[in-house]
Amino acid sequence: MDTTPYKRLAERLDALPNGFPPTEDGAELRLLAKLFTPEEAALAAQLRLTKETPEQIAARIGGDPHDLRKRLKSMARRGLIAMGRTEGGLGFGLMPFVVGIYEMQVHTMDAELAKLFEEYYTQAFGQALTVRPQFHRVIPVNESIRMDMEVRPFESAAEIINAARAWGVIDCICRKQKALLGEGCDHPLDVCMIMSQKPGAFDGNPNIRALSREEALATLRRAAEAGLVHSVSNNQKGIDYICNCCTCSCGILRGMAELGIANVIARSAFVNQVDEMLCSGCEECLSRCQFEALSMGDEGVVQVNETRCVGCGVCVPACSTGALTLVRRPEEEVPLPPETPREWGMARAAARGLGFEDVL
Repeated sequence: MDTTPYKRLAERLDALPNGFPPTEDGAELRLLAKLFTPEEAALAAQLRLTKETPEQIAARIGGDPHDLRKRLKSMARRGLIAMGRTEGGLGFGLMPFVVGIYEMQVHTMDAELAKLFEEYYTQAFGQALTVRPQFHRVIPVNESIRMDMEVRPFESAAEIINAARAWGVIDCICRKQKALLGEGCDHPLDVCMIMSQKPGAFDGNPNIRALSREEALATLRRAAEAGLVHSVSNNQKGIDYICNCCTCSCGILRGMAELGIANVIARSAFVNQVDEMLCSGCEECLSRCQFEALSMGDEGVVQVNETRCVGCGVCVPACSTGALTLVRRPEEEVPLPPETPREWGMARAAARGLGFEDVL
């Protein structure tokens, strides 16, 4: 196999703010070769993050615009590159590997791809998970926050859903990948949520089950009842998905559980608080915490490790006496997330010593 086009694409993907760290044995190249033909890899490596029309791409790199359009459309349909409307017409652009290309493979995930991703993940992906700002940010289960607490729109899963105009759900690629390795968990599969500001955006899409607003909120509740942690892209505006994660399968949270990376996900602005008068010491909440932030104190009252608590609130509904609730952390402990995805990219590129404008 000629690895040259895959090496070029891998280097291009690693030059994006998200990162795509290399491995010593070329696991990232084998992973890309599973998804891209050599010709597709060579083309993708020349794309920008900003979407361009086939005519603009042809003027920059050469080639016939008509032929390019066909090739780019084929790649976009397979989730290898981004496609969308631009001022000049239909445009195409490069996507990060995570979050991006990989997540788009949920409907083509097979045992071979699951194995290739696992080889790459265990060798190199931890490097990407240590960079700040983090990929994802926790948002709490709404019912877990004290009633008198202010909740900003970008801090609330329900508000994010209510602000959208179209909703959809797909299977969780992380749990699907782990199941194909024979390491699946019992958490529900069909809880990865997608939103759009375009009404009817997912109608007729063969890969996304369209939902009504009420069905989207019901899916969120189902995920919370299953003990899953809500997480979103680490920005305030332009949030278009909600992941419902577990430390046993989630590619992000496994970074903490398996790779030992602290603060692998940006915590919410809240922290768990125990009412010692109401705590019965039943220990029902302990098994709900995926971050080992709860323990039983000597006096039979639950204790909270505020450093480990990410403020997800998953444990709160498990408390039958109402002893647990989320309260807001001091403002200085929780810096505001970047306002837009672009600002997130700029901050992350700076943290990695990259020129963000070079990849646009």
